[in-house]
Amino acid sequence: MSHPANPLEAIKDEITSAYDHNPNDAHDTHDHHHHDEETKVTLGFWIYLMSDCILFATIFATYGVLKDATAGGPNGRELFDLGFVAIETALLLLSSLTFGLSMISMQANKLKGVMGWLAVTGLLGLGFMGMELYEFNHLIHEGAGPDRSAFLSAFFTLVGTHGIHVTSGLVWMAIMFVHLSRRGLTSANRIRMMELSLFWHFLDIIWIGVFSIVYLMGAA
Repeated sequence: MSHPANPLEAIKDEITSAYDHNPNDAHDTHDHHHHDEETKVTLGFWIYLMSDCILFATIFATYGVLKDATAGGPNGRELFDLGFVAIETALLLLSSLTFGLSMISMQANKLKGVMGWLAVTGLLGLGFMGMELYEFNHLIHEGAGPDRSAFLSAFFTLVGTHGIHVTSGLVWMAIMFVHLSRRGLTSANRIRMMELSLFWHFLDIIWIGVFSIVYLMGAA
């Protein structure tokens, strides 16, 4: 039969165990948990972008099928002003550059730079949307609204869906601006900026497709 342990020895073991504990273990566990959460958020956002790719691919395919179904109405060659759309395109592509500069400022921990370039990006985006709304209004007043032909229905659906996404991005930027002004470059805000950056650059890529397939090919 074993003898009970010496109470003094038990106390000594507890003290030794306490000193042997690494204070960085809790910090490492927290960092690991934060990294896991960031990975999950990023993965989820990539899945969303892939679903958006499917959405736009479907609309592009629909436009490709209906682009010649003008029902005796005007076609792209008669409607599109490439000079106007080129300026519109330049605004959106330039906004992608300014967003990149905002992200560079974030990496350098320069909050003012982040907010400044984000504001410039938002203004460029607003300029793009203003020109798009002007184009829509002009076409409708010319009798070339979405109800005129299948071609125009597909055109308004494709360009309008992209415009809705850009508007959502601008609203997100405004909310992000408030978060940054109140809380600064926290880990959560850095993740949000990364996701917004992916979203905005994605919209630029989609617009390049719209500009090439709808406007350039349509006006040829």
